[in-house]
Amino acid sequence: MINFVEQYFLMKIAKNIVDKIDRLPKGYIFTYSELMEEVSQKFAVIKALNRMEKSGKIAKLSKGKYYKPENTPFGNLQPNQTQVVKDLLEENGKISGYLTGYSVYNQLGLTTQISPVIQIGKKQVRPNFTRERYRISLVMQKNTITKENIPFLQILDSIRYIKKIPDMDSELVFKRFLSIVKNLKDEEISTLVRLALKYPPATRAILGAILDNLQKSQTAQTLFKSLNPITKYKFSDASKVLSNAERWNIV
Repeated sequence: MINFVEQYFLMKIAKNIVDKIDRLPKGYIFTYSELMEEVSQKFAVIKALNRMEKSGKIAKLSKGKYYKPENTPFGNLQPNQTQVVKDLLEENGKISGYLTGYSVYNQLGLTTQISPVIQIGKKQVRPNFTRERYRISLVMQKNTITKENIPFLQILDSIRYIKKIPDMDSELVFKRFLSIVKNLKDEEISTLVRLALKYPPATRAILGAILDNLQKSQTAQTLFKSLNPITKYKFSDASKVLSNAERWNIV
């Protein structure tokens, strides 16, 4: 049986938990360990979280993970994708992964479809797994991942997996890539080329053809020299947009 002192202790911790959660933004995902000041508080914290979950003040995303739901006339909004996988994007305060794939296809204007799959670029990969309504898929990234080069890695990933873009219109997608690269500064294009050297040959060939079409032949020369001159790359409709596709063995 809980005595008065223990009850007071539990009530004080519960109030502290409520105050901390009230200060968190909507959709922010947290674990009970973030709310504990001492290990001895674990039982009290979990009990307080369970009580708040039952009342609807917080929602459970997965085992040990909670968030503050944002209420709308259409129901509670789920946390954004970055929040759902934030523990996979950063380790010990350093960037270790980045969003790529389906969510980025949409951001880059390559598709209008929204996917329940969250893809993450990482140095190390592991089998796919599920979190709430999302399927998490890790994609191998051979380049060093930094905050500065993530936008370029996302472009290169999109080129690499161009055939997997949902509801893809090949001609429109190649036009969109031309537009994306055209809007980059010269130093950004140089970074893109440097990072592309660790991507498969087909990715290098497409990027090279894009640069060639944008009158960046000298910059593209590094990519051209990295390719096997007898290897062919099959991409339907590429030649309709990239006038020099044949030079890059894109058929």
